[in-house]
Amino acid sequence: MKKFNFCIPCLVLVTLLLSCNNKKLTEVVEVPLPTAQEKISLGVPDDVKANEGAFQLEKLLYPYDALAPNISAATLEMHYSKHYLTYTNNLNKALAGTVLENLTIEEVLSKLDLNDANIRNNAGGYYNHTLYWQCMAPKAGGLPQDILAETITTDFGSFENFATLFKNEATKQFGSGWVWLVVDKTGKLQVTSTQNQDNPLMQNALIPGTPILALDVWEHAYYLDYQYRRKSYIDAFFNVINWKKVGENYDAAIKK
Repeated sequence: MKKFNFCIPCLVLVTLLLSCNNKKLTEVVEVPLPTAQEKISLGVPDDVKANEGAFQLEKLLYPYDALAPNISAATLEMHYSKHYLTYTNNLNKALAGTVLENLTIEEVLSKLDLNDANIRNNAGGYYNHTLYWQCMAPKAGGLPQDILAETITTDFGSFENFATLFKNEATKQFGSGWVWLVVDKTGKLQVTSTQNQDNPLMQNALIPGTPILALDVWEHAYYLDYQYRRKSYIDAFFNVINWKKVGENYDAAIKK
């Protein structure tokens, strides 16, 4: 009975506190929600334009919903029209008036001062995403063809070995970063990874080389679709790899 009597004033106190702060609590939780139309409305990739500068957006050759269900339209639109656009605009702003302004992006990456975080991050973000869009296509996936297929078998033992190595590298990458298939200085194919927006063209690369395939493992590339399940995103990426383009990248790399 004593316990019951003790609880009564407690309940009264809680009720009074809630009543006195009711207005404040209401103000905190009242957030306008998007309408159904806003939720399903998609833009058009061609409408996304960077500010004036040396570097412009790589044209997306497919609509935002073309890679679904592997990569949703919402993820692709956000990634292309927000993240990629921001890197592009920031890069042009960072390079304006510098000795790097009139160089190719590959030259910028090889010559930049790694202590200059602004140029380093935005130049990497621009190049990395540009390659990433090219490496995907609707109704793609499958297996590489011709000389690239032969070289993958020679350098990794089989396509299955390559796929396992690439997926494992992407799965174990800690935090934000990228996973690459590169042609190294000897002409051999290698799988490597980099942190943040670094890439194998930079002076600090653990395995320097020419990237021919890029996978973005930053959370913004997959979180809307897969949340914490990065491995599911990595598996899905193999369903949309544009092996024809990757093969063209390989041919260009070995001719350098």
